[in-house]
Amino acid sequence: MECMPRAELERMQYMQLKKLVNNLYSFNGFYHDRMRDAGVHPDDINCLGDIVKLPFMYKQDLRDHYPTGLFTVPGNEVVRYHVSSGTSGKPTLVGYTRGDIDYWTETLARSFTSIGIGIDDIMQVSYGYGLFTGGLGAHYGAEKVGATVVPVGTGSTERQIELMQDLDVTVLACTPSYFVHMIEVAKRMGIDIRNDTVLRKAVLGAEPWSEGMRKHIEDSTGVRAYDIYGTSEMAGPMFTECETRDGIHIPADMMYAEIIDTETGEPCADGERGELVVTMLRKEAMPLIRFRVKDICSITHEPCACGRTSPRISRIFGRADDMLIIRGINVFPSQIEYTLMHIPQVGDQYRILLDRVDSLDHAVIQVEIRPEAFSDRIEDMTRLRSHIESELKKYLNIAVTVELKAPGELPRFEGKAKRVIDRRVL
Repeated sequence: MECMPRAELERMQYMQLKKLVNNLYSFNGFYHDRMRDAGVHPDDINCLGDIVKLPFMYKQDLRDHYPTGLFTVPGNEVVRYHVSSGTSGKPTLVGYTRGDIDYWTETLARSFTSIGIGIDDIMQVSYGYGLFTGGLGAHYGAEKVGATVVPVGTGSTERQIELMQDLDVTVLACTPSYFVHMIEVAKRMGIDIRNDTVLRKAVLGAEPWSEGMRKHIEDSTGVRAYDIYGTSEMAGPMFTECETRDGIHIPADMMYAEIIDTETGEPCADGERGELVVTMLRKEAMPLIRFRVKDICSITHEPCACGRTSPRISRIFGRADDMLIIRGINVFPSQIEYTLMHIPQVGDQYRILLDRVDSLDHAVIQVEIRPEAFSDRIEDMTRLRSHIESELKKYLNIAVTVELKAPGELPRFEGKAKRVIDRRVL
């Protein structure tokens, strides 16, 4: 399956898409009406490329039909619910059949296998358990490949580090910001993750992170870090990089991925950055056709050096709805992180504060400095601050103010990091 020629993969995807469209048009009121209003009928889908004739689906659709208005199976076939955090309006609720759970587990098992996780590993799952999909997804995928699971969840960081040592944990699954926090706590405990644990791999996701952050984590710990991707609407975290780490593999039998121009909705070429759109080909409880995820990335259909032929998406650059517009310039937080992580004196933590002063946007980047770079000499700190401001302006094309913070001064997070405080709308 993972090494099928592209033509066979696309033929399989088309047959699954045709079946999905027929079923939803015939038996689901929402999709029937949406297709009818768009002037498209299942008979119009005669090849995989015809998917562009189908209308988009949006997160607001899930909120408008909360809780179960988009479900396509009877309630007694739903074996689990997960709920996303509702940052605006209603949250989104996702239901799972037994088949959905099995597909989710299978995709993660393939992903973990692709990065060398197996029966000899002990995985500590430090994603949240419960309504958040992260913990249970990683948990089931690890068990599927025969690994031993430590379902610790978030919090109690010192205890987590002790368990990592006591149980000889080899793989950690958590957010990148939480792993950075773990590294700091371990140092305070007198523990060097490189030398005092047998941790060798980290599966990090649930928030955008840069190559600079990966390099910092690997240089600090000796742990090889892999990106994992997924959203609650798809099922949860599902896809990872392989050992080659040249993009995140998308199993073609599970999902069809498109990249579109956010403004026009037109398809982007391979390698061109745009908004991810997904069609879940095998979901039962709550199928998705052309769901606009809002994550920004690119895609390639070239076979990977690992031998897999599935499409690959790039690292997530940011979210279309997280993009900051500062004095008319589009800025993603990941751009700021990328720049900061390439400045040797800068530590792991930063925060972006946005205000409006005299009708003008004002951006302040608070940056922690590494202990060895911190100085009591005002002229040294002034020179460093000017250097950081210059680097940010060069990359962002906009001037920002940098505030230097002592090590440990900025807040830490045990889940997703809260990097942006935008006070312009208050």
